[in-house]
Amino acid sequence: MVVFVMIDGLRPDAVMPAHCPTLASVLARGASTLRATSVMPSITLPCHMSIFHSVPPARHGVTTNEWSPMARPLPGLMDVAHAAGRRCAFIYNWEPLRNVSQPRSLYMSHFRENVRTPDGDNINSEVAARTIADDRPDFIFVYFGTVDEVGHDYGWLSDEYFAQLAKVDRALGVVLQAVPADSHLLIQSDHGGHDRSHGTDSVEDMTIPWIVAGPGIRSNHALVDSVSLLDTAPTLARFLNIAPHPQWEGRCVEEIFQ
Repeated sequence: MVVFVMIDGLRPDAVMPAHCPTLASVLARGASTLRATSVMPSITLPCHMSIFHSVPPARHGVTTNEWSPMARPLPGLMDVAHAAGRRCAFIYNWEPLRNVSQPRSLYMSHFRENVRTPDGDNINSEVAARTIADDRPDFIFVYFGTVDEVGHDYGWLSDEYFAQLAKVDRALGVVLQAVPADSHLLIQSDHGGHDRSHGTDSVEDMTIPWIVAGPGIRSNHALVDSVSLLDTAPTLARFLNIAPHPQWEGRCVEEIFQ
């Protein structure tokens, strides 16, 4: 099984054991960088389109949080995985993300508009844990959106931001308890943030954590090579034992492997 967890708006300098013991434990047993880079504009939907399609916004054409069809369509990770016979699940609480894959690419999808609810990500974690245990999909994407919302309301790295991150870290723990031991796990953010916003090319907005763990992955290894969120789909494709689409511009991050 391949498990991909997104913590929207997570800055890497917020990943500290005091607030994120679950994340810290994955860091210790996996390969990671706290200096991976996002794309411009560093906002949620353009970032996710780039994550799943491994091309920058200049290629896929989504430059705001309002989705528009690609002028030159190319398949994303879940479309390629579905074509290869993999069962993909998608669990999220921010509705525009429904457009990052094509219709009929998903085996299972769960959406509830609760991203503005402090405990909204808890529901996602419970649904994800049940799906992993009962359905055993080949690939599951789990989206946690509340940290970003609290950043907008109170500011990045505010006391409220760290308190919400601690809640999401506990929700992550619920998911990980259900994940089989032989699974590959990738956890990252889409962008950072500063003050009460993001979307610029500042270091605070553009720098993200990127963490991988599982069989054959180096343990407690800080990556030396640069990593972009364009590299996520090719790396996940490797875990799924499928070929990346030839138009994807990212690469599998080879340094993670033992």
